[in-house]
Amino acid sequence: MHRDKEPGTPAESPFKGKTGVARIVQAFFNSLAGIADAWRHESAFRQEVALAAVLLPVAAVVPVTPAERGLLVVTVFLVIIVELLNSGVEAAIDRIGLDRNVLSKRAKDLGSAAVLVALIQLVTVWLVVLVPHGV
Repeated sequence: MHRDKEPGTPAESPFKGKTGVARIVQAFFNSLAGIADAWRHESAFRQEVALAAVLLPVAAVVPVTPAERGLLVVTVFLVIIVELLNSGVEAAIDRIGLDRNVLSKRAKDLGSAAVLVALIQLVTVWLVVLVPHGV
């Protein structure tokens, strides 16, 4: 622990001890654990992975430019990223307490809204890219 902190400054997390390659390896395994937890506990995540399993092969074969193909792929992954972040917010809120609270509801609703916006963006980009190509 660094001793050069101001008095009263909160200490760093005790979980931040690793550095260098060891930190990268640990972060990788933590990320895999997060994906596994999302798969086990979040039905919306499983639904969006199923959507990705359909859309990514379609993106690979439709007759579009490489840049357009990239946009199609990025929008799919963006939905999954936003869902993971939303699930993290929900888990943190539930860990704090399961009682009804206006701020907890707001946090969960905002996370849900972010997923909705990502899905709307996915549909919009796919339509803008595919319709001119007659797909």
